Amino acid sequence: MKTPFVSKEKLEEIIREIPTPFHIYDEKGIRENARRVREAFSWNKGFREYFAVKAEPNPAILQVLKEEGCGCDCSSLTELMMAKAIGCGGELTMFSSNDTPDEEYVMANEMNAIINLDDITMIDSFAKAVGTFPKTMCCRYNPGGVFKVSNGIMDTPGDAKYGMTTDQIFKAYRILKSNGVENFGLHSFLVSNAVTNDYYPMLAKLLFQLAVELQKDTGCHISFINLSGGIGIPYKPGENEIDIYEIGEGVRKAYEEVLVPAGMGDVAIYTELGRFMTGPYGALITTAIHEKNIMKHYIGVDACACNLMRPAMYGAYHHITVMGKEMAPYTNIYDVTGSLCENNDKFAIDRMLPKIDMGDILYIHDTGAHGFAMGYNYNGKLRSAEVLLHEDGSFTKIRRAETPADYFSTFEEMPFYGKLMEQL
Repeated sequence: MKTPFVSKEKLEEIIREIPTPFHIYDEKGIRENARRVREAFSWNKGFREYFAVKAEPNPAILQVLKEEGCGCDCSSLTELMMAKAIGCGGELTMFSSNDTPDEEYVMANEMNAIINLDDITMIDSFAKAVGTFPKTMCCRYNPGGVFKVSNGIMDTPGDAKYGMTTDQIFKAYRILKSNGVENFGLHSFLVSNAVTNDYYPMLAKLLFQLAVELQKDTGCHISFINLSGGIGIPYKPGENEIDIYEIGEGVRKAYEEVLVPAGMGDVAIYTELGRFMTGPYGALITTAIHEKNIMKHYIGVDACACNLMRPAMYGAYHHITVMGKEMAPYTNIYDVTGSLCENNDKFAIDRMLPKIDMGDILYIHDTGAHGFAMGYNYNGKLRSAEVLLHEDGSFTKIRRAETPADYFSTFEEMPFYGKLMEQL
């Protein structure tokens, strides 16, 4: 079974100040995990983890990771702004986007971030937006075909909208070199949530071989190879956890087999992990508020898919602990639902759980990545608060819950805005 990182008593203390629903994060777990990643790749002198901001876009979490030596992987204007706010400028920020607006390239360039171009046409777009090319740039590669090491979230590069073909990336390197770029990076992201130790070493060998060919054919100096993200976590009890040390060792072996003999033993290795860095160290805390018996037995909670989209979006499993009933027998079959006007607004379907009473606190596991980040306002629902649990047991509200005033604020130029605000 999965074990919550916070006790029922601590949650009851937090709830007295911050009502449910809210997401809570384990600072101790995040820090320890960041250190494990750094240790696993310590054989590479230039290694850096660029945390995927999209997984958990909160400056407080980004600051914790920065203190552990991580940079920021950004994909939008607001993510760049968060990275800048915590002091992650220059080489501490990787900007990897697609279908990129000009203003985002401008800001990334002003921050001296490392620019990762998704498509060969983006070379012209970048030139028009910025004017001159920086000395270091990166290109994203898509080999096409199928890369079957994952669970199906994204494991068919041939169907993915990201990256350049083999021919295009050779051409892109030549164009960039002719425009004054001196140091090159190579990036690729082929699967999502790969729960195997084989993915990174397989990807690394593919990219290392391509890097050798690129440097030999184009004369471009490749200074780093970015393995991106994709390392997964066990959402279900009993699933095997990946071993980051075994993964690091597998990448090292490929490095020494391919890059070192080619005279490229100075290439830095970068990663852009999101889910693996913070996923297990976050939880959605919600309260049971309704019980309904018709054809099925439903437990309604005060959270909904607006707080955690993954189960509704593609049937993702998130384990649920009924706090205080960890040792109780699992005797009831429930659908655990939110209140949206959509039938897929369910955190669990036909889930065996202990008997749930109204007022029980439910701890929904593994929401530390792509949980709050994917929140939305359908049905006028408001995004929840976020809480950071510190190692000493204290806690900080790192994002307040939205209010109706927040929701209505974008109507401020409309004639009915005053009537809306009068109701608050």
